[in-house]
Amino acid sequence: MRDWKYPTFLLCIYGFFSTVKPLEPFLIPFLTGPDKNLTIEQVTNQIFPVWTYSYLAVLVPVFLLTDWLRYKPVVVFQCLFLFSTTAMLLWCNGVPEMQAMQFTYGVVTSCDVAYFTYLYSVVDLKHYLKATSYCRTAQLLGYLIGSVLGQILVSLELMSYNYILVFTLVLTGIALITSILLPMPKTSMFFHQTRSASDSEGHIGTEEDLQSNGSKRQQQIPEGSSDCDNSSAKSSKTGGCGDVLLRLWRDFLQCFSSRTLLIWSAWWALATCGYNQTVNYVQSLWEHVEPSSNFTVYNGGVEAISNLFGAAAAYGIGFSSADWSRWGEVALGSLSALEGGALFAMVFSSNIWVCYCGYIIFKSLYMLLITIAMFQIAAGLNMERYALVFGANTFCALVLQTIITSVVVDSRGLGLDIVTQFTVYGAYFSIIALIFFLSGLYTTMCRKPEMETLRENPGETFEADAQIITGTKF
Repeated sequence: MRDWKYPTFLLCIYGFFSTVKPLEPFLIPFLTGPDKNLTIEQVTNQIFPVWTYSYLAVLVPVFLLTDWLRYKPVVVFQCLFLFSTTAMLLWCNGVPEMQAMQFTYGVVTSCDVAYFTYLYSVVDLKHYLKATSYCRTAQLLGYLIGSVLGQILVSLELMSYNYILVFTLVLTGIALITSILLPMPKTSMFFHQTRSASDSEGHIGTEEDLQSNGSKRQQQIPEGSSDCDNSSAKSSKTGGCGDVLLRLWRDFLQCFSSRTLLIWSAWWALATCGYNQTVNYVQSLWEHVEPSSNFTVYNGGVEAISNLFGAAAAYGIGFSSADWSRWGEVALGSLSALEGGALFAMVFSSNIWVCYCGYIIFKSLYMLLITIAMFQIAAGLNMERYALVFGANTFCALVLQTIITSVVVDSRGLGLDIVTQFTVYGAYFSIIALIFFLSGLYTTMCRKPEMETLRENPGETFEADAQIITGTKF
């Protein structure tokens, strides 16, 4: 626990092997091919929506279990369900069985909150940026290797789809072993806050350490967090479920009282909703533009390139010195507009290569922005309630996604065709871009007069500085 590099390294290994999925870019051809004999309508309108509904249903219970079990068991639990999902995809057939497979995959994705919350529970605040960058890059490289490997195996006919799934099971087994080797955190945010004196040497920077050693407080907690820390200290003892839920609500209100955190969280929820919808159904759009029966599919190569660009952006942003407190909203609006434009290009072009290029641009931009948002939120919290904030953002994204899926995609709703669906997604990102760009212009224009006023009143400057969230510069 003393060295942040050891758990970060293991988590990177886990993130890499758990995301190497060679068959994923070819899931639609696999399900609609002779192996499963499903129709594109069954896959798009009956099977895929189950993932969204199951993800939303289990997210809150998994979030509470993440804290109660202290993160690591949920990481192991995620890997076990990932293994089950791959096994069901290999050996099961029919719509009900594939719907059950989507349910288990919904459990897998709901456990994603444990990946980064575990990281932040064993890494000090000053290492958040690099640790986040490394772990995010490891995940993206896993997707990259999986996509390249899948493209090679499919194009050269080195393995059938079923053998590719068996190979994926082996990789998932390696990830499972790595997850078991992760060090166990001694505390958690809500259910396991009380610790013995001997434990306090293992992990510096918790609330009880700060209470017992006031000299460490200024070094380890961002300025302006004293109010939040005091309120948390009052309830530092582990209570029942009702007490935990009450503290969750109080901490939720305190965390989201910051306008900066609220802005980044709003973008996270809105953009993640649109991103998940796009990634879930983009293969259906490609199949519509150029059927795989008449064309050599390059889905794996496209996923590889997009993940490569995304990994490079995620890694490179760790060395950026941009002032995101000033330009963050403008950047969110501008780059979200480019994402919307890329989606419209995919929709209104009948050329598969234009669709491929649009998807690469879209995914790379999202990976860049979400990495920035993750650090901004983690480093900007007035108290270390990152699991709560991350879970709340994901829950809001899922609520929006469930609404869109039930109305736009599900056969029991409008059941729109794939072209109309992506037109909706392009318009969705255009609205996000407009909102954040205008908000960013307003923030930028108002910032200069406020700073000039603060310079004229040093006393107010001190108070304002105490409220500025630490870590707004990379």
